[in-house]
Amino acid sequence: MEAALLEPVKKGTHQLDYLFQPRSIAIIGASQKELSIGNVIIKNLVHYGYTGNIYPINPKMDEIRGIKAYPSIADVPGEIDLAHVIIPSKMVPQAIEECGKKGIKAVIINSAGFSEMGEEGIALQKEFLAIAKEYGIRIFGPNCQGIINTDPEYRAYCDFTFTFPKPGHISIAALSGGVGAFIMQSLFDLEIGMRLYASNGNACDVSIPDVIEYYGEDEQTKAIILYTEGLSNPLEFMEVAKKVTKKKPILAMKAGRTEEGAKAAASHTGSLAGVDISTELIFEKTGILAFNNEEELCQVAMAFATQPFPKGNRVGIITNTGGPAVIATDELVNSGLQLPPLSDRAKAILHETMLPEATIGNPIDVVATGGGKHYRSAMDVLMEEDTIDSIFINFVTAPFTDTNEVARNIVEVSQLRKKPIVCNFMTNMSLERFQETAKILKDGGVPCYSFPTTAAKALGALYRYGKTRSREIGLPKEFSDINSKVAEISLMQAKKEGLSYLPADRVYDILAAYGIPVAKWWLANDTEEAVNAAGNIGYPVVLKAESATLVHKSDKGGVIINLKTAEEVRAAAEKMKDSFGAKGLKLLVQQFLPGGKELIAGVSTKAGLGHLVMFGLGGIYVEVLKDVVFKIAPVTEVEAGEMLSSIKAAKLLEGVRGEKGINKEKVIDIIQRISKLVTDFPEIKEMDMNPIIALGDQVFAVDARIKID
Repeated sequence: MEAALLEPVKKGTHQLDYLFQPRSIAIIGASQKELSIGNVIIKNLVHYGYTGNIYPINPKMDEIRGIKAYPSIADVPGEIDLAHVIIPSKMVPQAIEECGKKGIKAVIINSAGFSEMGEEGIALQKEFLAIAKEYGIRIFGPNCQGIINTDPEYRAYCDFTFTFPKPGHISIAALSGGVGAFIMQSLFDLEIGMRLYASNGNACDVSIPDVIEYYGEDEQTKAIILYTEGLSNPLEFMEVAKKVTKKKPILAMKAGRTEEGAKAAASHTGSLAGVDISTELIFEKTGILAFNNEEELCQVAMAFATQPFPKGNRVGIITNTGGPAVIATDELVNSGLQLPPLSDRAKAILHETMLPEATIGNPIDVVATGGGKHYRSAMDVLMEEDTIDSIFINFVTAPFTDTNEVARNIVEVSQLRKKPIVCNFMTNMSLERFQETAKILKDGGVPCYSFPTTAAKALGALYRYGKTRSREIGLPKEFSDINSKVAEISLMQAKKEGLSYLPADRVYDILAAYGIPVAKWWLANDTEEAVNAAGNIGYPVVLKAESATLVHKSDKGGVIINLKTAEEVRAAAEKMKDSFGAKGLKLLVQQFLPGGKELIAGVSTKAGLGHLVMFGLGGIYVEVLKDVVFKIAPVTEVEAGEMLSSIKAAKLLEGVRGEKGINKEKVIDIIQRISKLVTDFPEIKEMDMNPIIALGDQVFAVDARIKID
């Protein structure tokens, strides 16, 4: 058996079209063994109805699964778009060479034994990559499953998994084949169609960003599901994701979110930036919707496959029973949605069309005996209400109602695509009549959920994406009053001296050069100089021990506050000299600012990503309370404002019980200046300003530390 020759992928198309839209596929390592990958892939292609040409490559076989086999790629007549490679790793470089000579432009390497196996495997991977680059071949894998394209024009099941999805509009990209297959199976079980699937294993060439970018350009992909265990090139990923999320949603789940294994850092900022904080921040900055469990991820995808995005957070509820509507309301409100009252016009219409027992409001309770016309009137009213952006339906299949009629009306309104609709469909699926009702809803593209909370989360996710897509964070602020030369000289000098931590005087000089206000200070060499400095600054003062070996000074008695006289300063200085030794010890005298809010701002670095900027409640309990938030530098004014409003104690910054709130504008300005500093000088590895005292209209840093590479 040999398929009729089809035209290969047209030249000049997207490079990954050879991978996702192949007109002909060769399987190098095709096998007669029933459970081998080289046999299963051919079986899957045939079973799924692949429309192109299949060429098994095996020098010892005349045919495999009834399809003519060829001794080598060179013996295949005509052109080949895509090759599967399923042979021992040591033979792969030669196979890639033969593919190059044949003109093949995409290769899926299912074989393992490369970078995941150590130095020998890494060398083999480098070897075949160099050959592929020479011939312009894109490599998918190695050590991977492959791809699936459900488009009826191709039906390309280039994979060895066992789920055969129906065509749809959700595309999946998964680093882990096991999780990817599970997600695909979950969508299948939920009767959600799939568009494209890719699990790229070692991802030595075609990367997750490459796949995401391709999905973004695919018109039939309405939403993208992403599962990753790490981002090898975070900056590349961010660049691609920013563009794609403006066009369509990316629903993502990242494994490895716990703190176990995270190394302790010397700075507050470093220790508070958890092991997975950078991925969370990348998702936030690029507009990706993050999920913590795979079930919710798949359930939410159902709504994204069929529904438009709401213009705002105002939802109207229609129900035929009370309890589930109450549960749904709680979850909707937790998701940021609101239930506005209905207009007088809407109420007048409903009073005419509803049963006498119905509740006219929001929620609209059509009661258990409500039928198709009652649901339809309620939906029509909500569709016309300017104050309603989305509709949530509770639909319990009462035995004394024509539930099919209700379902048909829900479908008709949903297919208008004016506003998103999700349905909490509660029924007994063992009854044939209700199975028919469920089929009407699902065939009509209405996302149905068994639990009100699940349905509400799905609608909340639609709102989140709509809000995220319209969010504009602006550009980083440019400052005209900074003196970067001061910072440059200080950092250069520290490097020459081999310092990791900058001395306090240089830290404060750098802050001042970048317009960050610092409480009055003086670095004294001895006790008497400290006393004189205190007199010049004005009492009360703070005395701090300064030494290259001291990091968290307050933990070791190196900070004494509220010194009101020269005698107190002298006594405190002598005590510090006794505690820490006089050699190399300096004494920082600083203005004491009692009262005010203690805040913290800082910076830490993440490999491959750059700097993370932190803000939160400061003071000595910062690592206990951990009320802090992070953003990826550079931080814009909008993002800095979001940092202030998103900590748990945000209300305290506004003032409570007669207290005056802090000057938020000055704190936002400081955050942006920190961001500018570390953007200008990436060699700054860690930075803490703790505490920053916000007192009345003034904001001052009173302790700061900078660590460099």
